[in-house]
Amino acid sequence: MKKVDQKQTAVVPSAELVKPRRKFDAAFKQEAVALWLNSGKSAREISAQLGITQSHLYDWKGEYGPAAATETQPDQELERLRQENALLRQQRDILKKTLGIISEPPNNATSGSRP
Repeated sequence: MKKVDQKQTAVVPSAELVKPRRKFDAAFKQEAVALWLNSGKSAREISAQLGITQSHLYDWKGEYGPAAATETQPDQELERLRQENALLRQQRDILKKTLGIISEPPNNATSGSRP
């Protein structure tokens, strides 16, 4: 029986196969996210055009995309709802008064019928 020498060798990729890691500046990231969001195209299409991965776009969107909600928006919404609520209360009160006037029995004897 022949002994086979089983040496474990580490597989090292050749220098030709390894791509150097690219770094992107903030301006490029902002422009890429803006292009993606404003173009109406999918992340796949934009990433293919720019030569980056889709995951880069999604990561950058959280960092450089539009803010999800600012603090002024809820305040503005609250103020708008308060104004609308006040208007609806006025309309309700007017309708209540109108209904009360319409459903009152007549005051004078000439307009009513007598037995």
